[in-house]
Amino acid sequence: MTEAFWDNVLLFKGAYDQALDPVAQRWKLTRMELDLLLFFANNPTHNTAAEAVRLRQWTKSHVSAAVHALQRRGLLSAEHPKGNRKTLLLTPLPAAAPLLLDGQTAQRSFFQAMRRGFSPEEEQVLETISEKIARNIRDTIKK
Repeated sequence: MTEAFWDNVLLFKGAYDQALDPVAQRWKLTRMELDLLLFFANNPTHNTAAEAVRLRQWTKSHVSAAVHALQRRGLLSAEHPKGNRKTLLLTPLPAAAPLLLDGQTAQRSFFQAMRRGFSPEEEQVLETISEKIARNIRDTIKK
């Protein structure tokens, strides 16, 4: 299982990159910028840089650089919540809508291709096993 697992991880990452890299190139974004915009669009309740770092295991410096670049391009807003000058709430702006549609379409196509031939029951089993693996890994990292 170990060899097959790592082969699949690498295959998954390579295929996902192949699906999303053309979107980033088309919109003249770095992959980090595209991934960050997609993260905030797909996870609106996790709208801080700290959440992106924590949930995606991205480096603070890469997230910070991407946030600044996206703000300069008018694609991402950064607002302080009332009474909190420390936290910035990050939200894709309307100007990002066409590129987000492009990115989300590529994501959807990738995941549909990945699940091709799966029955609904098999999809549920995959989801359950993936969640268990992730939970086990998170528990191991915390120790």
